[in-house]
Amino acid sequence: MTWFKNLQLYRIPAPWNFTQQQLIDALRPHAFTPPTSSELLRQGWSAPRPDGDLVHAVNRQYLVQLHTEKKLLPAAVINQVARARAAKMEEAQGFAPGKKAMKELKERVADELLPRAFPVQSVQRVWIDPVNGWLAVDAASAARADAVIKALLKAVDRMPLESLRVQRSPVGAMTAWLHEDDAPAGFTIDMDATLRATGENRAQIAYKRHTLEPDDIGRHINAGKQCTRLAMTWDSKISFTLDESLAIKSVRPLDVLQDGQSSMRNDDERFDGDFMLMTGELAKMLGDVVAALGGEARG
Repeated sequence: MTWFKNLQLYRIPAPWNFTQQQLIDALRPHAFTPPTSSELLRQGWSAPRPDGDLVHAVNRQYLVQLHTEKKLLPAAVINQVARARAAKMEEAQGFAPGKKAMKELKERVADELLPRAFPVQSVQRVWIDPVNGWLAVDAASAARADAVIKALLKAVDRMPLESLRVQRSPVGAMTAWLHEDDAPAGFTIDMDATLRATGENRAQIAYKRHTLEPDDIGRHINAGKQCTRLAMTWDSKISFTLDESLAIKSVRPLDVLQDGQSSMRNDDERFDGDFMLMTGELAKMLGDVVAALGGEARG
């Protein structure tokens, strides 16, 4: 399997005593089925592995995925067809359709075009770690992750899910690490960062693959800018970007983690091996990230 690229993070009690079969039973009534010809959108849970269960489990780690099929029906196409029909109506009746009639015409056109709309499918993967109490959605934005979480909470009644909260502000911590040119234990600072002013103009400066010179960074921080995004590497194994919302983005395993994985005999072994490696290393990394941010905020 490919590693999660992004981690929108949540907390569950550790250990979470919910078995694979219990989770399968909860998701099954909400499993994905293809939309009808008249539906614009359909969502549901699907098996992460072909012909597999709705919950893929390895070493007490769970992988689930929300499957979405959406039909593309651009407003420009609807408007174009509706205008053409409105012109014919005006020619036949001697006057243009009014605002209400035009709205109804567009609705009829949309209904007629929907069966021919192009379907686009996507999946959002979720890693659930009942042992260490992590739940992570592989989504680039919080809004997309929230949609997945909403579907999960609808399926799993009273799931004890909370947002991750830490003692230190990520912005304050990242700014201090840069200002002091001192990464937290176990981490190195890489060459990407964003600093943003707190004033009304919200001016910001972004570094991309650029050496973060302490003097240069210090001038920006002394002028009132704070770090809202910082690229880092953990334990020489995983590079990632931490942002102001506590999201972990641009996750990339380094070569040292890939050694030996290619010797797996078949696709199933490789998938399970990759999943076990990813979850094992990410659980340790997330623990260190939380520790670097002062530990979790309780209560």
